Amino acid sequence: MIEQHIDIETQDGLMNTFIVHPEEGAPFPVVFFYMDAPGKREELHDMARRIASVGYYVVLPNLYYRKTREFTMVRDEEGMKRMFEMMRHLEVELVMRDTRAMLKFVDRQPAAKAAALGGVGYCMSGPFILAACAHFPERFKCGASIYGAGLVSKSADSPHLLADRVSAEMYFACAETDRYAPKEVIDAMQAHFDTTTLNYRLEWYPGAEHGFAFPLRAGVYHKPSAERHWERLFALFSRNLH
Repeated sequence: MIEQHIDIETQDGLMNTFIVHPEEGAPFPVVFFYMDAPGKREELHDMARRIASVGYYVVLPNLYYRKTREFTMVRDEEGMKRMFEMMRHLEVELVMRDTRAMLKFVDRQPAAKAAALGGVGYCMSGPFILAACAHFPERFKCGASIYGAGLVSKSADSPHLLADRVSAEMYFACAETDRYAPKEVIDAMQAHFDTTTLNYRLEWYPGAEHGFAFPLRAGVYHKPSAERHWERLFALFSRNLH
């Protein structure tokens, strides 16, 4: 495996980014990996490596770069408060600017087959992968939201209302227990999706909690659900990225 830590130039500065792809067989289809709220960290690097190991060029940016190059999550009251502050400064518009910069970056990389591109977003980035597929429909072939939070809001620009602009195949993995994306919210999102032409699959994960795919999330990591989500991701990528 080839790994690089690269600064991608954006409108707002230098976005430090983890890149990983196989050593042989380039060019590789591209997967954008949008981080969860605790930030870009070694746990996510390992997940990016797992995606790359089956033949993909994975781009994992630090979406908090406007505030800090490194964010260390401490799971206490003060740490959670800081995390939510970091989350709140991110808006769809900002992340779409970052996505545009990522697209320009992969278009210049010999090891990246940028015409075949998909993405995955965890937790706070569920809305970002949906928005990316909507804002760049000519680029994204598929996208997955894994226990995405904030996909539905009461505002006129709620992310789920972008569904009509998406041409990519979408997958939504929903935890049975999720205070950040409760069932009534997901049901409302699905009801809207069913009025659109969105090509999607929404799947519930019984017995799983928000965060179930993260192996270092003590007391929450649920291996059967985590492995199921990998199976679904790899099938989604295989169908659409070639």
